Amino acid sequence: MEPNLVQFKKGVLELCVLALLSRADSYGYDIASRLSEAIDMGEGTIYPLMRRMQKDGLVSTYFVESSSGPPRKYYALTEHGRQSLNSQRTAWTAFTKAVHAILGSDDTAPAASSEPSPTPTTLTVQKTVRNTKA
Repeated sequence: MEPNLVQFKKGVLELCVLALLSRADSYGYDIASRLSEAIDMGEGTIYPLMRRMQKDGLVSTYFVESSSGPPRKYYALTEHGRQSLNSQRTAWTAFTKAVHAILGSDDTAPAASSEPSPTPTTLTVQKTVRNTKA
């Protein structure tokens, strides 16, 4: 797989998980399966992310009995997680618009034109920093 594609996927993984959980609570394997189908992300990447998201207060967990084995750990979006989803979605939209403007509408270099260039788009990215001191 192209190394840049791996980085693209890692960069949007938290946003995708937040979006999935905004629709319905879910357990780890289901989240991993849905991400695997949609963007070909492996299961091993999801669980460390879920632990970090729980530690950061973006998701909460609860257990549900399962007829096919031990209870399943479900993840639910917290209010902080909803706020993070909204801000990340806004940043993602601005970012992808800026990238599309650079790439050109047909994903090739823009053709020379006598028309003025569009107004540049400003991109602001916010990252949540967690306190690592216990």
